[in-house]
Amino acid sequence: MNYFYLPLEEWTNDFVNDWLIPTLGPFFDAIGGMIGSLLEWINWILTVIPPEILTIIVVALAWYVAGKGVALFSLIGLLYLGSVDLWAEGMQTLAIIFVATFLSIVIGIPIGIWSAKSESVQRIVRPVLDFMQTLPSFVYLIPAILLFGLGGVPAVISTFVFATPPCVRLTNLGIRQVPGDVVEAARAFGSTSGQMLVKVQLPLALPTIMAGVNQTIMLALSMAVIAAMIGAPGLGSIVLSGISSVNVGLGLVGGLGIVVLAIILDRITQGLKPER
Repeated sequence: MNYFYLPLEEWTNDFVNDWLIPTLGPFFDAIGGMIGSLLEWINWILTVIPPEILTIIVVALAWYVAGKGVALFSLIGLLYLGSVDLWAEGMQTLAIIFVATFLSIVIGIPIGIWSAKSESVQRIVRPVLDFMQTLPSFVYLIPAILLFGLGGVPAVISTFVFATPPCVRLTNLGIRQVPGDVVEAARAFGSTSGQMLVKVQLPLALPTIMAGVNQTIMLALSMAVIAAMIGAPGLGSIVLSGISSVNVGLGLVGGLGIVVLAIILDRITQGLKPER
């Protein structure tokens, strides 16, 4: 029984169709073009490098930052991607993750710093982040399709929105956790606000910030797979094909590829995190 009817659906559709798309359509087209070019460029780099060379680079990086155990797993995992003929799809997934994570870091860290410096900004940013994290991930696909069509670009946009909150929150937390006596000592020695941020607060907050980057990458990977529903290329499309055709083997092959990339990225980014 409806005692009060709120025509939110009609209002939203009218706003989108009558104002948003006609007014800001060219802006979204320009943003989509830039993101699409960056995505194609990164994907080209990942695919033009011979798989053998890229495997050696990843294994060497894993050994250097995380130890020989992670290096051995990286070698086995990348060999798996090649052996099941999913190398190209794996690189497409990595390209989406790299672009979305780059946007999350470039936008998220400054917002986190700003919210740590200003309580007013903190009060505004916090509910926005709560909304971004509690909204079901599938809902992000609707405006992405509407504004950017199908393919890799809406996948990057939806992944960016879904994965940015941890970067903002942990940057804010890391700056706020810098000991007050250290800040006072830096101020007593005549440090400006910029010098204090660059030379004192950011270095001490770096472990927490890197933890946020790690969580952002993991969320980006999970969303990049879901974005296969809107035409995103990569391993997610393999899993989606397996689901659509009830092909258990295909779904398992694609799913294991996603697990391999997730573990490699997680261990390497954790190895990059400095100790306090």
